[in-house]
Amino acid sequence: MLFNSLEFVLFFITVFTAYIFLQHKSQNRMLLLASYFFYGCWDWRFLALIWVSTAIDYFLGLKLGQTENKRSRKALVVTSLCVNLGILGLFKYFNFFADSFQIFAQSFGWDIDSVTLRIVLPVGISFYTFQSLGYVIDVYRKDIEPSRNLENFALYIAFFPQLVAGPIERASRLLPQISSPRILNKNMMQQGVVLILWGLFKKVIIADNMAAIVNVIFATEGPINGAQALIGVYAFAFQIYGDFSGYSDIARGLAKMLGINIMRNFNLPYFAKNVQDFWGRWHISLSTWLRDYLYIPLGGNRNGNFKTCVNLMLTMLLGGLWHGAAWTFVLWGAFHGAVLCVYRLIKEPLSYWINPKSTFGITLWTWIRVIFMFHLVCFGWLIFRAESMAQVNSFILGMLTYWDWDWDTVRYLNQFCFYVAPLLLVQLIQYVKKDMNYLYYAPQLVRVPVGAFLTGIVMVSLLVGLPNATAFIYFQF
Repeated sequence: MLFNSLEFVLFFITVFTAYIFLQHKSQNRMLLLASYFFYGCWDWRFLALIWVSTAIDYFLGLKLGQTENKRSRKALVVTSLCVNLGILGLFKYFNFFADSFQIFAQSFGWDIDSVTLRIVLPVGISFYTFQSLGYVIDVYRKDIEPSRNLENFALYIAFFPQLVAGPIERASRLLPQISSPRILNKNMMQQGVVLILWGLFKKVIIADNMAAIVNVIFATEGPINGAQALIGVYAFAFQIYGDFSGYSDIARGLAKMLGINIMRNFNLPYFAKNVQDFWGRWHISLSTWLRDYLYIPLGGNRNGNFKTCVNLMLTMLLGGLWHGAAWTFVLWGAFHGAVLCVYRLIKEPLSYWINPKSTFGITLWTWIRVIFMFHLVCFGWLIFRAESMAQVNSFILGMLTYWDWDWDTVRYLNQFCFYVAPLLLVQLIQYVKKDMNYLYYAPQLVRVPVGAFLTGIVMVSLLVGLPNATAFIYFQF
């Protein structure tokens, strides 16, 4: 059941109508059942995996709250890690590592049969696994008290707006909102509706139209026109952003309409000035999860540049692997890890040598960094989207050697500019004003024309998108 489908619209109307007439405990029970129904619509068999993770981590949390013995506490958190990562590894990575080992063995002349499991990847498993793990680790660290209400904890794991593609919520933020009575107010309802419509615009108008360009260009076999290759990479950058941030906006909007605030997962990432800034703006829930539960426990930046770079590389390699079972994802993670390491080494000398004093100089240097960083990210997206490293090489070779502005290339460029321009207009205003909610409170002279224009586009997206719903990219992760 997709957010951008008529089925989901009917589902949410039914849930919301029942929700406003129920008391707190009944609301939670109804939301839990609705969340399981929502997930079961993908494949009811995988509900068992959520129940296993929920039950095990709930009882492990209770045990952690009852014992002070360090050895016992470590054993409990290791149990959670083994169970959750074991399930994730079996369903998501078993075939990948089995096939990789077979290829490796064959390179030495060994004839080994590949053992693979014919299983479907459960949608959202990477998201709810990390969310459940984060809870147990927080209880182990004594950052939060263990939940003593199984229904509330189960809803924390399965809350349907953010169940299948995040954000990866922290227990310290979401559980108290689930446990306490919620008051619906006009302001949250309005913000929720705006977020839902804006998310649908990003998905249906931006991402789906960019996908039409990306799929054709990345399906090219053999040498590729460099102009088309560059447009394809740009288009994928906005496809994945529109798709994933659109989902996150819809999730936040749905939650707000239910009286619950979940975290912002994107904050104008393509206006980042450096790679560290980018990861503070892109998929914020994952980047902060990796920082708090992997990078800092590894030692963070406490033991000199070499150890810091090792920690950064390990974190980003695992972050790349989290996205999917393919070597291109691992290489994408390695690329970002390497860029983070280089940035750490050069940022102080660079700020010393280039330190503009005038307003014009500061503004110019800022935009130079933004444009450079966007293209660096786009190179990473080429690795991320490519079917193989041979295709990466083909795209780079095409961009360096063969450009032809034929009719198809011009058409792709026109389509790209037409659909992306409204998004960039809004985000440029948000960036300059340093306020993601600026259009809520902007002067009427700005708010009315921009609002009317975007409302018209959103209405078109609803008419076009809902009857022809397409899946979100991050469902595969």
